[in-house]
Amino acid sequence: MHTSTTGGLTMIKEMLASLPPSERKIANYILKHPDTAVLCTTGELGERTNTSGAAVIRLCKSLGLKGFQDLKIRIAGDLQKPKQEGYRDIHPHESQSEVLSKMTSNSVQAITETEEMLNPDALARAVEAILSARRIHFFGVGASSIIALDAQQKFLRINKEAVSFSDIHMAAMHVANLTEDDVVMGISFSGQTEEVVKLIDLANEKRATTISLTKYGTTSVSERASIRLFTSASKEAVFRSAATSSRLAQLHVIDILYMCVASEEYEDSIKWLDQTRQAIHFLGSKSNKKQGGKDGHMDS
Repeated sequence: MHTSTTGGLTMIKEMLASLPPSERKIANYILKHPDTAVLCTTGELGERTNTSGAAVIRLCKSLGLKGFQDLKIRIAGDLQKPKQEGYRDIHPHESQSEVLSKMTSNSVQAITETEEMLNPDALARAVEAILSARRIHFFGVGASSIIALDAQQKFLRINKEAVSFSDIHMAAMHVANLTEDDVVMGISFSGQTEEVVKLIDLANEKRATTISLTKYGTTSVSERASIRLFTSASKEAVFRSAATSSRLAQLHVIDILYMCVASEEYEDSIKWLDQTRQAIHFLGSKSNKKQGGKDGHMDS
């Protein structure tokens, strides 16, 4: 499976504030001197930062990486990338062409960084869990509930029993009847949404497989999940609450999961997609007749 060769510096920036003091010293050094850091051994980097080689290894673990070599490969890849402007916020009375340019740039960056944040091993485990699940439960609050609904719609198309919830009481009732063969996916950009935290806790008590989808970093939701999937942090400044780039990053991960599952069961997926498409067209044709020939088109 593909292993990302970029994203090391982004990971460090996102985790910096939550790192222990010794690891933070190393992280700050790497951010200031990435060219030098990629040429160091763990011992040499420990000496340069007045820490230790063991602290370097702990930093890599905190970042969710296999080791220092993995981090160095990612940093080296970052150094080869064209310089990015970073997420750009809009300003009062800005021209529509400038808004178009900024929003496109932010969206592309969020999706690119999300590719870097996704751990291939975690993705493989999530795909395997969904393939063997009795039922998949998607849960999110606010903007994340839209992602949960999109996931339900996609997986239903390929005959996976999927449900989505934005209401904590409805979700709790379903969780009460979970088995070890169920999968619960908690979706929260911040990773701190209280309702999602509680739902993951309930699902864990039922020994269901739990998957988190949050921004990169250690959060209350991701810490509780047995499988952790991450998106770009998508810094959206003043309009962060509008969930623009972050929403696209979450949808991107759902699309990746869906395509991976469909690929593993390719022939069956094609069959189910054809059948669901025919059912939707059938409903559309019925609606069209009832309206006396008016446009009864339905999205397929």
